[in-house]
Order: sequence, then C-alpha cells, then structure tokens
Amino acid sequence: MKGVSILGSTGSVGCSTLDVIARNPDGFRVIALTARGNHQRLLQQCIRFEPDLAVMTDQEAADVLREGLRQAGLKTTLLAGADALVEAARLPQADFVMAAIVGAAGLLPTLAAAQSGKRVLLANKESLVLAGHLLMEAVANNGATLIPIDSEHNAIFQCLPDPGGRRSKQGVRKLWLTASGGPFLNTPVCELENVTPEQACAHPNWDMGDKISVDSATMMNKGLELIEASHLFAMPPDDIEILIHPQSIVHSLVEYRDGSVLAQLGNPDMRTPIAHALAWPERMESGVKSLDLVAIAKLEFEAPDTDRFPCLALARAAAERGGTAPAALNAANEIAVQAFLERRLPYTEIAAVIGNTMECHSVGVVESLETVIEADQWAREKAERTVDEAGITA
Repeated sequence: MKGVSILGSTGSVGCSTLDVIARNPDGFRVIALTARGNHQRLLQQCIRFEPDLAVMTDQEAADVLREGLRQAGLKTTLLAGADALVEAARLPQADFVMAAIVGAAGLLPTLAAAQSGKRVLLANKESLVLAGHLLMEAVANNGATLIPIDSEHNAIFQCLPDPGGRRSKQGVRKLWLTASGGPFLNTPVCELENVTPEQACAHPNWDMGDKISVDSATMMNKGLELIEASHLFAMPPDDIEILIHPQSIVHSLVEYRDGSVLAQLGNPDMRTPIAHALAWPERMESGVKSLDLVAIAKLEFEAPDTDRFPCLALARAAAERGGTAPAALNAANEIAVQAFLERRLPYTEIAAVIGNTMECHSVGVVESLETVIEADQWAREKAERTVDEAGITA
C-alpha cells in the first residue's frame, strides 16, 4: 500500500484523485491533505480518509477546521500556513505526492517533494514554468519520479517509449499539444470585450477551477503547457505545436521521424491521467467510461488563431526567450486573471497587461530559486500597477 499526500485536495484535481483512491482502497492510503480556505470540504475529506496530517494555509479557516476535527474525534494533526505545505510534501510515509496547488504557490512544496525523492504527480504546471531547470535537476539528483497529470503531457508521456530518455535516441520529430479552444472558439472577436467571468469559466468539456478555466479561454494554459512540455521532454519550443481539437478526445500526439504519429485518446476526465500516474507502469480502474468512437463519429482539428488568442503568442515568445521570462509571464497572467475575475479588468485586456509587463521585463538567468522569486515578485508588482493605472471597472 502506497502513501499519498495530496497538495490542493479540495480543488478539482484533488477531488478526482481522492475518487480514484477510493476506487482502489487496497493500493493507497491518504497521508496528508492540504487546502487554502475550503475548510468544509477538507473536513469531509478528513472524515472520509483519516489522513495523518491536514494543512490549511488560511489561518482563520484552519481555526474552524481544528474545531471540526475535534468534534469528529479525528486524530489528524492540523498545521496552518504556507510553510506547512512543504512539510506535507516531505512526509516520509508518503511515497507519492500529488502536486495540485494552482499557481506559483505550488512551486516550493513541489520542489520539496522532488528533493525528498518522491513520485511527484505534477498537476501544477507553474512549477515547471517558473523553475523548470531547477525542478528537473532536483528530480534527477534525488531519485524522484515526475509524472505529469495535465491530460496533454500525460498523453505525451504515454506515447513515448522512454519519457525520460533522449529525444535523439527515440526518433521524435515533434510534439503536438491539443486544445479545446475553450468557450469562445467561435465567438466573434468583436464581442470578446464584453465577456463575463461566468462565461469565461463555463468550459465546454472540462470541470476546472476559475483560474484554470480563464486560462483555457485565453489559451494561456496552452502557452504555459508548451513551456512545461519543453522542460518535461527536453524539446525546444520550436518543435512543440498547438492544435485546436474541440472534442477533447485526442489529448496530445507525438510525431516520429519515420512518419508515425502516436496519440492518446480518452473521454475528457482527469481521473484517467491520475489513475495512470498512480499505477504506472501498471494500469488500474479509474471510474472513467469507455470511449465510444462510433458515437463521437467525428474528430475536428484546426490551427489556433493568434488574433483571437494573443496570450498564446506571448507564451511562445517567453518560452523562446527563456531565463526568467516564463516566471514573469506566469506572474503577470495570475494578476491579470485575478483582476478579470474581480471585474476590475475586461477580458480582452488580460493579454494587454501581460504584454506590457513582458515588454518591461529584463530577462535574467535562472541561477537559483531566489532569482525566480525575484522575477515573479517584480512581474506581479508591475502587472498590478498596469491594472491600477488603466482605471478600468469591467
């Protein structure tokens, strides 16, 4: 039985992970659960799975959870604050760590899990975007295993004969990341200015949190995934292409030099990559329905329109610049998306805030974690000023 710590257990990926574990109770035991502020859901998860440790990063929410754990008679230890996330990632009884915290907040605990030699199930793409070189180095130096959970990267992982091997030995020519196109794929560009947060968060295929849903709508998520794939599979950005596929059935593809193209297909359900990563190199039950290609009947593909999705071009440019550029890109995006969700910024200005920040960023070499943190902080402050100076009430 393998011990599992789930960082970000109350989010969509965390809940899906617990669903898969519940279907395979003889294989896994939940060691730690963490959340930011959803104490109600975390309490119910603790009652159901009885972890050794619970972490709530919001202090007020932690106080409420502490009373709930006491009333439930649970022996679960409760810790509060962001520093406790690192402790949850390092617990010796946890063999696997699901890194599902959204945003830059997931970097330090994910890095701690890699440094502790865990099997890291990576759903936090920002860790590789901000500090890809440092994270991959930690994995290699500490005997850790890194398996991507994003459906696209997990698909590529499944299509490669040796995911950690050298591309030249495997004959890989190109990687193709698929994208649904989000809720505004066919919306006239002139109408995007009036998009509301509710509309942006209504993804047609996937059930995700608000921030990731907005990233999907702008296709910044695909730009971040391009950077992530470059680190995961040692591929230059020029050899990674984006392909819009509205049905979200083909999750990604690997093109080989001999003309072969291998793809991973499945229903759009995060339990598939989660079950794959937990059981790898074996397979196990995920609860996902079998794929009915006859019922689907038709699979569509098209190239992305950068006029409609300017964030994609910004991300590719950051990937090509390298260094601290991806960290600045991610930070500016987090600020802009939050401002949009708070109705302080129109949807169409998200890319403008990011672009302005990137134009002012002096790219540095990522020599340490401190370098990444400095670039992240600078970009957040710059993006916040850009939002404030715009003086927009959406």
